Amino acid sequence: MASEHVFLPIRQLGHLIRDKHISPVELAETFLDRLESLGPEYNAVVTVTRDRAMRQARNAEREILSGQYKGPLHGIPFGAKDLLATSEGIPTTWGAIPYRDQTFDYDATVLQKLEESGAILTAKLAMVELAGGMGYRQPNASITGPGINPWNKDAWSGGSSSGSGSSVAAGLVPFAIGSETFGSILSPAGNCGVAGLRPTYGRVSRYGAMALSWTLDKLGPLCLTADDCGLVLNTIAGYDPNDPSTTKEPYQYEASDLPGQRFRLGVIKGVADGADEEVQANFRESLRVLGQVASIDEVEMLEGFPSGEVTRTILNAEAASAFEDFLETGRASELTAPEDRYGGYARMSLLATDYIRALRLRGLMAREADRVMSRYDVLVAPSRATVASALDQEFRSVAGGGAPDVMGAVGNGAGLPAISVPNGFGARGLPTGIQFMGRVYEENKVLAVARAYQSLTDWHQRHPPDAMPKN
Repeated sequence: MASEHVFLPIRQLGHLIRDKHISPVELAETFLDRLESLGPEYNAVVTVTRDRAMRQARNAEREILSGQYKGPLHGIPFGAKDLLATSEGIPTTWGAIPYRDQTFDYDATVLQKLEESGAILTAKLAMVELAGGMGYRQPNASITGPGINPWNKDAWSGGSSSGSGSSVAAGLVPFAIGSETFGSILSPAGNCGVAGLRPTYGRVSRYGAMALSWTLDKLGPLCLTADDCGLVLNTIAGYDPNDPSTTKEPYQYEASDLPGQRFRLGVIKGVADGADEEVQANFRESLRVLGQVASIDEVEMLEGFPSGEVTRTILNAEAASAFEDFLETGRASELTAPEDRYGGYARMSLLATDYIRALRLRGLMAREADRVMSRYDVLVAPSRATVASALDQEFRSVAGGGAPDVMGAVGNGAGLPAISVPNGFGARGLPTGIQFMGRVYEENKVLAVARAYQSLTDWHQRHPPDAMPKN
């Protein structure tokens, strides 16, 4: 396979497969080889699923040669965060030493849907242990070691979907499935300079996924482009009777924009306050670029409201409940991060009254956010206030405070869709990102604005030099 194909977006790879210029078997072998050779450099891979992948690739090739082309994901390799159940004896470790030998006899719904589309599972990807549910504070909190950023190997790839972010950025897979409870898709996407889509809560079935917080957990794609995220979401979205939280609201990805379409964008007042200088400068430049296709207003939203505390209280209470049996066994002492060995017990002390109060305040928060957002297609903010932290340092919060934290807290607490895409570089050659957040079920507006931005910039076409294929 020609080396330039490794970093092609899904849509272009799909056309090459459909037109029989590349075979699914050849493509799978290329990415499997990269996963095995480069994956360890980034601590990105838990298990390479070579046998399963080659069987799926040969099946896809037979189908395509016989004229049974299923669509843009047919024959496309991908990786899955290792909290998604896989059958065939493939471990599902949840990123944690106590679960390193855990297996299931079924596939998570999202993996079933991808297999039905013809996509090829090539790897289970690294993650922060128990998706960060025990309160980790440093990059080493993983069975595979700290997630390493392909842009700078002294920097973190982000959490908790660390392997998903670094694997896409390094060209180990064309796309990956991650999960987000409070920043775990947008954080690695921002750190690694890729596109990461957090769908509306309930848009994608979580059946077969490790539960961290039942009312906050979401599954979504990390890809090279916003368009790719839409293609993947189109496959994995939909109601699932095995997950009662899934919505029956239909979804169909709309990839075409109207000529001359202009968007209405809102920017929360003080959105970049306290951010790194490069983050602020790149955000200002991004707004200038977006001004070519949008009107942009400054808005106030939930100023003074404890949105972060509300969402954190819900997360901590539900995580303590989800892992109650695990904590009672005492096996938390086997976790990698020292703080994770006791963090879960602290969460068990939360009062039921605090949890119920947080649920009530979440309703107020969601209504106020929707009132403000009803005037706009999306709200815009930096994806993170800082570039990726160093591997030997405790990291600051996902947003570093300020309005980006409001976007994360409100977006996850209210279950709103958002995407992060790269918008430049900052300190130590590390990517920065811009995020677009929309109203419930309005993923297509979020994706349309992100696609428009990417049509005017080339940040998504830049890749880590060390990960470029050698001729």
